[in-house]
Amino acid sequence: MRVVIQRVSEASVTVDGEIIGQIGTGLLVFVGIEDADSKEDIDWLCAKIANLRIFNDADNVMNLSAKDVSAELLIISQFTLHALTKKGNRPSYIKAARPEVAIPLYEAFLTQMKAETSGMVEAGKFGADMKIRLLNDGPVTIVMDSKNRE
Repeated sequence: MRVVIQRVSEASVTVDGEIIGQIGTGLLVFVGIEDADSKEDIDWLCAKIANLRIFNDADNVMNLSAKDVSAELLIISQFTLHALTKKGNRPSYIKAARPEVAIPLYEAFLTQMKAETSGMVEAGKFGADMKIRLLNDGPVTIVMDSKNRE
């Protein structure tokens, strides 16, 4: 499972011209799921995301976590995070999980994030053509992969 985490001042997701998810200060998290992903990947990533110390404290030092500041979260499924670009110019998405595998894992990820954090958790619509608006704060952008826990 691969995620891109962005600290934001605000973010929203729109589907068919309607805002379906919107947050203030918090994290915008793009989630890419592959066939090899499991509940263990979800547990590890959700705990890491909730506890990453990437929010500023009173001294303007990134020392507080999403839990500490009751950050709001917007979670967006994004299969393109598993794009393979080694050959040619057209990315291959063969590593991305098919919907019948990815949807239950995405829903479990949402449930686990709600359990890990005290803030509001909003979500996009799996498989939809989504328009994402965000105001990146910092900017702070972090990429994590549950298969490469460095």
